[in-house]
Amino acid sequence: MSMTEPDSELGRKAEALVRESHRPEGGEGRFPSHPLWRRLRELGTELWLDSGDIEEISDVWTREFSGLTTNNSLLNKEIQKGTYDALIERTAEMLDAYPLLTEEDRRLEVAFVLNTHHALRLVERFDAHVSVEEHTVLAGDLAAAINYARRFHALYPTRFYVKMPFSSASLLATRRVSDENVLVNHTLGFSARQNYLITRIGRPLFVNVFMGRLNSVVQANGLGSGEGVGEKAVLASQAVVKSLRQTMGLKTRQIAASLRSGDQVARLAGVDVITLPPRVAREFIDSGIEPGDLRDRTGEPVDLGVDDAAAAERIGLPALWDVDERVVRCADALEQERLATFTPVRLEGFFQRHDCADLLVRWSDQDVALSAEEGKIPSLDHWRARLESGEIGLDSLMNLAGWNSFRADQEAMDEHARQIMAGAHR
Repeated sequence: MSMTEPDSELGRKAEALVRESHRPEGGEGRFPSHPLWRRLRELGTELWLDSGDIEEISDVWTREFSGLTTNNSLLNKEIQKGTYDALIERTAEMLDAYPLLTEEDRRLEVAFVLNTHHALRLVERFDAHVSVEEHTVLAGDLAAAINYARRFHALYPTRFYVKMPFSSASLLATRRVSDENVLVNHTLGFSARQNYLITRIGRPLFVNVFMGRLNSVVQANGLGSGEGVGEKAVLASQAVVKSLRQTMGLKTRQIAASLRSGDQVARLAGVDVITLPPRVAREFIDSGIEPGDLRDRTGEPVDLGVDDAAAAERIGLPALWDVDERVVRCADALEQERLATFTPVRLEGFFQRHDCADLLVRWSDQDVALSAEEGKIPSLDHWRARLESGEIGLDSLMNLAGWNSFRADQEAMDEHARQIMAGAHR
């Protein structure tokens, strides 16, 4: 991987290719304002959109929005349109000059060029900060995750947030590059306890709760409507992260992600950041709510759409919002270690020895395959015995499912690029 470091010849060529033809257009004055979004900003909530579609973003973007969240799924939609086929061909020509690159090196480099090129367009068009996501394979590769995080950062240090998913390798990589002032958005979080750990150990700029998927897993598995489950996890995580900012001087901020409906926006007013799809943004604006109806909800209780509380407790639902003492003790002990010397396997072993193996699970190949077959929302019957025994956590299972869904879209994007590159060599 050394050939693709930022200061390598290939790294410089890739950066030049990414930056080609870009001319900044941005400027706050070009965008309208809206009183509902303005009120949310007054309540302390930063506003982002979940989209990579420039036309779709333009329909709802106002000057109150400051960020855009891209991921493998959203970028894949743009790639499948053929928008960047010519760029893929040019990237292939550049890589042909380096015969020592492996196929994986080439695949990672194409993904890097596509991701950063599109993100730079978004920065310039909307005067925004953009979260750019590492290739999914890097969730298991500490050295490469660090390398590519540095490269993303080098392209636009003040505007790119580097997205890394919750995994043993990514947690260590996040700590390493955060100490170098790389701006990290540590993604695919599903609980307050995950984000407590990520904040204390990884020290990123942002953590997430993918709240819509939490509501969905409860509903899809017949435990109730699921209403309020994701919101409760977000608000609990917000409280934990805010407390760590105040008591330990950490910089991490909470993102409420994966919103499914406009009414969830009002229920999360006051959270550090809300990132929402344009469809949800339009639904909120059209809901009839008035700015005066919005208030800070971060200290309020949440009603849960859970029919069988005992069954929900057995599968570990409360762990989505509770941070128990064993997690705190584990983080305390880990902070006494020299994390720079840790490998992902050593970190997983540390969690096993400190009774937190359910939080950072060492998944088998069979586990990964089953989760991939299920899709974004796990069938809890397949995992019930392990959930009820405490061998795995519901948040960890949701993390695996989320990573698998992103991986599927990443592989579709890689395959599209491979076909274009093969055609270019005919």
